[in-house]
Amino acid sequence: MSSQCSDKFVGSILASWRYDISGIAPEMRGDYESHFASCAHCRSRRRLHRIIDFSLLGLTMASALMFLLAFGITFHFAPRHALLLEIAALFGFALSALVWIVVVLATPAPVVMLDAAKLGARHVAERLPPNVLERIPEELKARIAG
Repeated sequence: MSSQCSDKFVGSILASWRYDISGIAPEMRGDYESHFASCAHCRSRRRLHRIIDFSLLGLTMASALMFLLAFGITFHFAPRHALLLEIAALFGFALSALVWIVVVLATPAPVVMLDAAKLGARHVAERLPPNVLERIPEELKARIAG
């Protein structure tokens, strides 16, 4: 793996965008996609940023679920100060859910997941028998094709 970017100018642009080109027009992506194809440094940075994005999503979701579980346990067993514990658990859940929403809006993770789903759908559609492929509506075929 290369420790330096092959094109410092393009690499610095990509670094300022957190290696996310999903928000730019498809006609403008060509140079950046070719840079990712040729530059191992930027590819590894992009992969690192996506790992961080998905980890943040997973952690905030797990946190929200744990607070919800804590609320359920507290509600079920009704200990002495149950109301305070239930309020604290619901507040923790609300805060975790809010942070999850912020992470979804601030990172390209949903776009990356959508692109991966479309790519998977394309691979499945390519392997379908012709008689099944005929049954798929044209608008769905167009959406799968991109």
